[in-house]
Amino acid sequence: MALVFGLAFVFSGDGQPLFKVAVVAQSTEHPFRHTEHVEFYEVTPDAVEATVRKVGRHQVDMLLDLRAESARYWVNSDSQNGYFLEKLLQHSGGTALQPQSVQGAEIRYVDWVVPGILGMNLMFSCLFGVGFVIVRYRKSGYLKRLNATPLSATEFLLAQIASRLALVVFVTTIVFTGTNLFMHFTMEGSYWNLLLVLVLGAFTLIALSLVVAARVSSEELAGGLLNLLTWPMMVLSGVWFSMEGTNPVMQWVSQLSPLTHILSAARAIMLDGAGLADIGVQLLVLVAMAALFLVIGTLSFKWTTE
Repeated sequence: MALVFGLAFVFSGDGQPLFKVAVVAQSTEHPFRHTEHVEFYEVTPDAVEATVRKVGRHQVDMLLDLRAESARYWVNSDSQNGYFLEKLLQHSGGTALQPQSVQGAEIRYVDWVVPGILGMNLMFSCLFGVGFVIVRYRKSGYLKRLNATPLSATEFLLAQIASRLALVVFVTTIVFTGTNLFMHFTMEGSYWNLLLVLVLGAFTLIALSLVVAARVSSEELAGGLLNLLTWPMMVLSGVWFSMEGTNPVMQWVSQLSPLTHILSAARAIMLDGAGLADIGVQLLVLVAMAALFLVIGTLSFKWTTE
């Protein structure tokens, strides 16, 4: 059975990687795989198509298909790293591989990290913006007075969600638009799809804050619980670095975070031009999480500190 191997880094003298290559290989060996200072790691077979896109975006310098029935390689004709790797491959001997040219503009780190930064800001705005307000209302007795009115807990919470959602979406849109004027982010997909992810993601995060604020009466306790939620999400959701290649347990834990699915969908739209069908899984997960958090927050909500 064919195995797919992802490259490999060629290390410089200070240990930093110079090249990144992905390899589709069978049990047969190839001299290029024995190049010094190159380390191979396995990836799943269905990652080949995604890797070709990464070659086009300069995220991977070369893709080799060493299987007997295909025997080819992909390299970006505009990549300097790809040029040098192609020369090394041609002089390594072994089975001749047919070149496949890939073209595409380089994806800058800023293009990849901007969704993470905006997502992190979205997370803090949603969790602390609603959570602290409701706890303060309860502590001051304002909720106790509202309880004497015909207003139900569901209506009150939905009103809080709607008001905060409108503010967060507006501010995030302004920040994204203003920053884009100077940095010119890569945007392959639809802005309307990105807006949908923003709205649904913000709704989910606000609903999560209601779970914390539903019964807590102390602002200090609320702040501690909210920080307990935000820090793991900020580390494990792929804000600053990709979770690819990390421990499988950590990757599984990261899937429990709404922010992981928000960033995954946003980056797929911006960098890969994904449509709604392509990010359908992430959208369904966010809808399910939002519904779960809203139900828990509504059922556990209390008006007074007692």
